Amino acid sequence: MNWITNYVRPRINSIFSRRETPDNLWTKCDDCGTMLFHRELKANLNVCTQCGHHMAITPRERFDALFDGGIFTEVDVPAPIADPLHFKDQKKYPDRMKAAQKSTGEKEAMLVAEGEIGRTPIVAACQDFSFMGGSMGMYVGNAIIAAAERAVEMKRPLILFSAAGGARMQEGILSLMQMPRTTVAVQMLKEAGLPYIVVLTHPTTGGVTASYAMLGDVHISEPNALICFAGPRVIEQTIREKLPDGFQRAEYLLDHGMLDRVTKRTEMRDELITITRMLLGLPPAVAGDLPAPAPETVAPPADDAAPEAQEATAEAEK
Repeated sequence: MNWITNYVRPRINSIFSRRETPDNLWTKCDDCGTMLFHRELKANLNVCTQCGHHMAITPRERFDALFDGGIFTEVDVPAPIADPLHFKDQKKYPDRMKAAQKSTGEKEAMLVAEGEIGRTPIVAACQDFSFMGGSMGMYVGNAIIAAAERAVEMKRPLILFSAAGGARMQEGILSLMQMPRTTVAVQMLKEAGLPYIVVLTHPTTGGVTASYAMLGDVHISEPNALICFAGPRVIEQTIREKLPDGFQRAEYLLDHGMLDRVTKRTEMRDELITITRMLLGLPPAVAGDLPAPAPETVAPPADDAAPEAQEATAEAEK
């Protein structure tokens, strides 16, 4: 009886029990509400296949789609002081940092890498909005300076993807000091004659918009991205007036001359390759890589032929 109860019955239950479906196989679109299969959504770079809504994407996923073959090398960023002000609100600042690092798997809110896009070497930097709102702290300032220095050293253009809620309040005035620091870093690129391209993603607000996000040679945005210094809700409460539809969105800013292009994420790589090579004075990129031609086989001269072949030729001539 114990053998049937302890072994046979659990074995039968394990064979015929219903297998549960994982919860992360489907993602609901924030805009249209369509349920999207996770593989289909990932293959489309987190863009809804039904309505074209652009969802959040991590810096590593963006770099995997941007660089040739998804191959890139991270650029080292100097680590700042962990908690310079010993700031504490509902949680201590170090505790918030540890929670953000655990949830995102990244050290900080910006990732810097170098590689090639369309056989064109570049340096790229990308902010992660899921890491404390992509807030600009001392590490982000160090990351942009490190990216600019690397670009000047290697004589490569710099492409920056911005996504931030502004300065990091836990670092106080030290976070605001990153605005002039990053402005100087951008000036280094301009003095070296290197292109600086900014891709603004949703959302880009606050001190980031007031500094390095609006100092590029070319400004490109993803569709319907919120780009502003103060948000529309704050402006409406201040001026007590209703703002027009689409105010501070990418398409509105494009119509008013604040942006150069609004490009879909699925088309962003080709757009960046074209613009980068144009600014560098290079010919258009080759679409697709072809294998090298096989070497042609040349017949050896008659004098170098084998003795048996020469004898056979002589007998045939007789």
